[in-house]
Amino acid sequence: MTARRVILELGAGNDLHGGDYTKAAIRAVQDAIHHSSLTMIRTLDVKPGGMLVDVTIGVQQPDKVDREAVAATLPHGTVTVDVVKGGLDVPDEALGDVAVIASAAIAVRLELD
Repeated sequence: MTARRVILELGAGNDLHGGDYTKAAIRAVQDAIHHSSLTMIRTLDVKPGGMLVDVTIGVQQPDKVDREAVAATLPHGTVTVDVVKGGLDVPDEALGDVAVIASAAIAVRLELD
């Protein structure tokens, strides 16, 4: 069998103060998953643990994202997290702060005949 992508959800999240890339990434993931209902998964009687969940996060400083913390926020499936350069940093020079904007793409794959 081959794992085929059956769902793709997109989201955006931010941390407005403090420059926390993990917080922004988690918020982007939550934004993405709260846009969908996995009705198809239930209709096909797929066990939630059988889903392969591929998460891609885009932020300006990928090495500052805790991949395990992001993966832990997803309720089902075997989760992999890849973090790439993307997103946006919005500096506030007057306060010495930065707002972090993260993008998330979540793909769900299923083993199908």
